[in-house]
Amino acid sequence: MVRPFVRTGGRVRPTRPDVRLESLVLAATGPADRLRPDHRRVLALAHGVRGGLAVADIAAVLNLPPSTVLILVCDLMDSGHLTIPKRARDGQPEIDILREVLRGLQAKI
Repeated sequence: MVRPFVRTGGRVRPTRPDVRLESLVLAATGPADRLRPDHRRVLALAHGVRGGLAVADIAAVLNLPPSTVLILVCDLMDSGHLTIPKRARDGQPEIDILREVLRGLQAKI
């Protein structure tokens, strides 16, 4: 078992305060060969989904703490590997996405 702070390089806060658990992310282009294993896992999930994937969903699939995934996602956004879909940039997630996140969370309970 690897502690969350090891996965994030000791960081406990994301670099982008506007990215939240319900934020959608998309894979962008860029070489992934120099990424750490956890970053590659996040990126692989994002590549497999069309239209975007919520940060909370990534955390659920990878079975990692949401706060850790939030930091990893921000790292990938800072490096240009992930982006936010244009339609989600207004700060308000679409209601359909929120419903999907809610269903996913309820399924975990």
